[in-house]
Amino acid sequence: MKTVTVSAAYIPLVDAAPLIVAEEMGFAEAEGLTLDLVKAPSWSSVRDMLSFGRVDAAHLLSPIPVAMALGLGGVAGGISAVEVLSVNGNVIGVSQALADRLRAGGYGFDFHDPRAAGTALAAAIDGPLRVGVPFPFSMHAELLHYWFEAVGLDAPAPPQIHTIPPPLMAAALGAGEIDAFCVGEPWGSIAVENGFGELLLPGAAIWGFAPEKVLAVRTDWAETEPHLLGRLMRAVWRAGQWLGRPESRTTVAEILSRKQYLDVPAEVIDRALTGTLTISPRGEQRHVDRFIEFHAGAANFPWRSQAAWIAQRIARRSGLDPAAAVTAGKKVFRTDLYRRELKAAGADLPGASEKLEGSIRHVTAVASESGRLFLQPDAFFDDEIFDPPA
Repeated sequence: MKTVTVSAAYIPLVDAAPLIVAEEMGFAEAEGLTLDLVKAPSWSSVRDMLSFGRVDAAHLLSPIPVAMALGLGGVAGGISAVEVLSVNGNVIGVSQALADRLRAGGYGFDFHDPRAAGTALAAAIDGPLRVGVPFPFSMHAELLHYWFEAVGLDAPAPPQIHTIPPPLMAAALGAGEIDAFCVGEPWGSIAVENGFGELLLPGAAIWGFAPEKVLAVRTDWAETEPHLLGRLMRAVWRAGQWLGRPESRTTVAEILSRKQYLDVPAEVIDRALTGTLTISPRGEQRHVDRFIEFHAGAANFPWRSQAAWIAQRIARRSGLDPAAAVTAGKKVFRTDLYRRELKAAGADLPGASEKLEGSIRHVTAVASESGRLFLQPDAFFDDEIFDPPA
């Protein structure tokens, strides 16, 4: 079958799986596509490759297109988030020295209580906390800032945020360049494997259903290549649907472990897929339900309310007008394109394009085209609810 090549950049992370699986398992070919997957060294390089036309699409941090719409980051050009690739999947870890102080202070690393973890961390640190994140405009940074503010870790001296590409995070921790990190798997687990530190919390403990990565394209490419866009979106959506099946995990871990992709042991990747994480070099384990989600609960739907939450928080830290930022941010998450391209693929489309973020405590049925859509819990740890401005 003759196919059309579409290029896509990605960072070697477990949550790049929808793009990788779309190519490896034939979902792209079924749509008449070949995906030319370009492994990138950093998030700035992914952003630049997409913005300047080096690639057609990208596995991208969900806040980057929003930040660009607000004129931040130094790169102009319209980027659209047409589909969410993954929800959750991050871990917060600390250096071994800091972990030892936490344990000496009586903290038990229960892995589910951000308030208790924050209180223990505040008591254990001596001076400003140096924290690594993959990019300034990332869900990692947003979750950390949210957590720091809520538990008082941003006073009297706010943590120092350092930008470190995900594959280099463990080495930075081991070299003493940072005291803690928030990063996507498998790189938190690699820090544990190398004896550099321990895992403190999953990102899902802070926000229960945070949009982590998006399928991003240039807005002008979406307008000039609508047929290619639709085929790409359907291939990736079907890959996410397949990824959501428990019986797919062994195959996924094997594929992602290959040298051309993540180049780490399949067993380490499997931890993220099952949600059973080894949190310390001593082999202690913790289980996290829905540690990473690729499909269930309308995980792929680009809710405009999620873009609004991101935009408002970025605007407040950057000295921008929050109301104007929310308006601009909402336009980036393209619910219109998602509805247009994925209805025929069988996606159950929500009846609304916005919701109260943080309001769902239990699996909840919501209005949808089929009437069978159930959203997953999305609570913030401090019980805040975000009502997106109109």
